[in-house]
Amino acid sequence: MRSITLSAFLAVATMTVPAHAQVPEEVESCRLAGLVALKERSPAIKDLTFDIDGLAISKANTKVEDTPVRMVIMGDAYLQREKTDKPNRFVCLIGEKGKVLLTFFTEQ
Repeated sequence: MRSITLSAFLAVATMTVPAHAQVPEEVESCRLAGLVALKERSPAIKDLTFDIDGLAISKANTKVEDTPVRMVIMGDAYLQREKTDKPNRFVCLIGEKGKVLLTFFTEQ
């Protein structure tokens, strides 16, 4: 089995999305998948928003083991709870046909 190293994974070229650019539909897919996963662990989370202006969106042509990864999205996420939160960093992996493979959020 072949696994990907973090440095090889992060070596994929990154572009920042300007405020006026159209955001790919995969960003919304990541947000929705992330919200579902976060609510399972913490029902107090009401909503999840991404800092669109600061997103790093990279097209990828790599694999994690045998699973193709076609896009990597990274940036700041705001978890709306009962109180105001600081942003959390997130990474989202997109596979074939826009399928969300992984959403990962740091904890503050």
